[in-house]
Amino acid sequence: MTVQKKKKTGREKSRARMKKMIVLLVASILMILVGAGLFFFLHHGNRKDGAPDYVRKMYLTRNPYSRPAEKLPEVKEIVIHYVANPGTSAEANRNYFQNLSNKLSNPDGVKASSHFIIGLQGEVIQCIPLTEIAYANYPLNYESISIEVCHPDASGEFNEETYASVIRLTADLCKTYGLSVDNVIRHHDVSGKNCPKFYVEHEEAWLRMKEDINALINE
Repeated sequence: MTVQKKKKTGREKSRARMKKMIVLLVASILMILVGAGLFFFLHHGNRKDGAPDYVRKMYLTRNPYSRPAEKLPEVKEIVIHYVANPGTSAEANRNYFQNLSNKLSNPDGVKASSHFIIGLQGEVIQCIPLTEIAYANYPLNYESISIEVCHPDASGEFNEETYASVIRLTADLCKTYGLSVDNVIRHHDVSGKNCPKFYVEHEEAWLRMKEDINALINE
């Protein structure tokens, strides 16, 4: 018995073409989403808390004096500091924050910490996840990220390695959080303290640093 194939009507052909177009459209959208997801992963996916991948994570243990593990609700400012002791390393300053959790080494209950510390060789240590507050920028702790910078001498001026790292890190954080260089401030601008010393006492150096940060933001 010969079976004759039924010819498709114009309406059926139109429906078939429509289905094909929908399938192609959905496939295109999925490809775009996958591509966007891959781009995000390559640039941000390996840093869930917003920290660049060149940062060395050495998180403080949770404690009420340097890492209270309180949520950082938003990021409006990046605040630049300098460390109190010239010539000290990033790791030494990180360990100071860690030791505040010990009552024997912190009998007065001092509270202090920073999200990042930049060392004399330009190394960057992260002490606190960017999903949590640090104790560096009161009264802006709940809306800011703090960067402590090591320096070689009493002038407080950053050396070439630390300077390069601080402008790179600051620019990367601005890009991550959608901030401009206008959101980059000194500890002095928050509290009036002479910090970072050289860049408070030499306003032109601070303005030059902001120009260098802005250049990296706009790359």
